[in-house]
Amino acid sequence: MPVRRGYAVWEGSIRDGKGSVGLESGLFEGPYSFSTRFENAMGTNPEELIGAAHAGCFSMALAGVLSQKGTPPRKIETTADVRVEPEGQGFRITSSALSTTGDVPGVSEETFLKAAAEAKANCPVSKALTGVKISLDAHLKK
Repeated sequence: MPVRRGYAVWEGSIRDGKGSVGLESGLFEGPYSFSTRFENAMGTNPEELIGAAHAGCFSMALAGVLSQKGTPPRKIETTADVRVEPEGQGFRITSSALSTTGDVPGVSEETFLKAAAEAKANCPVSKALTGVKISLDAHLKK
């Protein structure tokens, strides 16, 4: 299996410094700072990148579970709201709230919800986030 690489450069103090993060593929590079992470300044932050990774991983895992059951989805749309909070002298990621909607012809609501729970438990990013509360709000498009 391939190894995937992200990178970051940081210059200066934590409050006044700045940095950039990017992907080895070259498909994304963006600035980040204390204010993009803990306030609402323009730029990216590690938590939204984790959110994108979690949403992408979960969506693929759910498509895999549904496909194995013979009901492949037309579309899975997922967001992951990742929360960072103060802890002691630093900060801690405390939760990732997944919200997903599936357009899956021929599947019951019960089957969809079971598949979503299985995907949440087994996607590699969920497994990497052990110790973080992961919630799931799943809806089947009618």
